[in-house]
Amino acid sequence: MYDLAIIWDWIAFAVRWLHVVTAMAWIGASFFFIALDLGLKKAPNMPAGVNGEEWQVHGGGFYHIQKYLVAPENMPEHLIWHKWQSYITWVSGAALLMIVYWVGGELFLLDPTKADLSLWQGILISGGSLTIGWLAYDFMCKSKLGEHSTLLMLLLFVILVIMSWGYNQIFTGRAALLHLGAFTASIMTGNVFFQIMPNQRIVVADLKAGRKPDAKYGKIAKLRSTHNNYLTLPVIFLMLANHYPLAFGTQYAWIIASLIFLTGVTIRHYFNTMHATGKGPDWTWAVTVLLFIFIAWLSTFSGIETYEEAEARELTAHEVQYASAEGFDDAYDAVIGNCSMCHAREPVWEGLLWAPKGVVLETQSDVARYAEQIFLHAGVSRAMPPPNAVQMDDEARAVIIAWVKAARDN
Repeated sequence: MYDLAIIWDWIAFAVRWLHVVTAMAWIGASFFFIALDLGLKKAPNMPAGVNGEEWQVHGGGFYHIQKYLVAPENMPEHLIWHKWQSYITWVSGAALLMIVYWVGGELFLLDPTKADLSLWQGILISGGSLTIGWLAYDFMCKSKLGEHSTLLMLLLFVILVIMSWGYNQIFTGRAALLHLGAFTASIMTGNVFFQIMPNQRIVVADLKAGRKPDAKYGKIAKLRSTHNNYLTLPVIFLMLANHYPLAFGTQYAWIIASLIFLTGVTIRHYFNTMHATGKGPDWTWAVTVLLFIFIAWLSTFSGIETYEEAEARELTAHEVQYASAEGFDDAYDAVIGNCSMCHAREPVWEGLLWAPKGVVLETQSDVARYAEQIFLHAGVSRAMPPPNAVQMDDEARAVIIAWVKAARDN
């Protein structure tokens, strides 16, 4: 029978790939339209209602693009809506979060060294917290703050810092950064679903009915779209940060995540200004570099549980299940002999300063906690250890497989 863990891992792979593809489409469309909008130029003899035009060349052809500030006089026969990229990105991302961080919550979501939570409590916080950002942000946009875009973004940044700190008090480092990204992405998709698209539908309905659309709907959509543009780069970083222990596995990971939002703003400000004026402000790169250097310095403060702390900590129910299973002692010896030189709190392998992906395999609780990952990467597959580092024999892999299967049968 095909192992359920393998099937589940391939399901996660498929959903992750869908998420990446649709995210690329959404980000590409967002960046293109912001650049297009900022690059529009006035020209003589433009049709009534046209705010500007732009000529572009791509793929061997020329494109002549015109933007109506409100809407054309008549409804076009063929109208392309840019919405599904955003919707599918969010839905696939939510599904991936459930697959990895809810189903695998005891391993990837909860950190028993930070908070004593049951899995259902962690899942409740995970899902419930994602709605907070959209509700607070949407309320501010609809209030008088919506007339002060800079102040609004500063307040949003304060909310993001608070959430970054809060997530890091509860979840694992990887889960904390991922949830901050999902928190922000939910705001972005909320903008599309609840504001941008409804306002555009109002304009289309007015055109079909022969009414002149109100310009305010386009302005609202443009504001929300611009906000999304500035939030995009930090979200990309947060979604990829789980591959880099220096980003998530350190004492000040929540500050690092917060500062990444500032680097995203400075970079986007440079390119947005360049699209609008032909030249971007060079000071933004200096600020970005200084922020990056400060982030790199913060990453040197380790927040990883010490060996003594791991030994003294009471095992979770998940860890007990695997640590008490038949064959654990032999599997533990196999892992220590083949993996711990790299996957240690202080790796002895030359050139490694941190355990790959933040996975530490030294104590019995360490090995029990990552049992299923060890099974997938060093048991049924030969992904680990790297063949040019350690030649792990088939007997050791068989011991790991037998141990995990015995634990599942308990």
